[in-house]
Amino acid sequence: MAYMSQENKKSKEPLIKAILKKYGVKGSVSVKHLSTLVVSIKSGLIDFIGNYNTTGKGKRITFDGYIQVNTYWCHEMFTGAAKDCLVELREVMDKGNHDNSEPMIDHFDVGWYININIGQWDKPYVKETLSCS
Repeated sequence: MAYMSQENKKSKEPLIKAILKKYGVKGSVSVKHLSTLVVSIKSGLIDFIGNYNTTGKGKRITFDGYIQVNTYWCHEMFTGAAKDCLVELREVMDKGNHDNSEPMIDHFDVGWYININIGQWDKPYVKETLSCS
């Protein structure tokens, strides 16, 4: 049964925050339903939405500023810094996890699930710009 403890989240949080800082984005780390580690990217220098719209296999985002990233395909749905950031996040979030699932017999056995969100359904991602002051 999938389980993500607060202790496990706290152990991963410094590594996740370091990746966010490295790429100039701000976000939060949380646990959902005691089974899912969630990173919500709220703002930053990377244009995730524009990148997805030009790279995302023909799927365009028609609503403002929110993507639920498919973590299994983020390496193909994004390019450049957006891809690098999401792939690094996925690797850190999934470290120590296991997946012994057998979907053909409807058996799912994972340590925990992971979600990466760009923006939130009620708060769009904010693309920041560098200011020269």
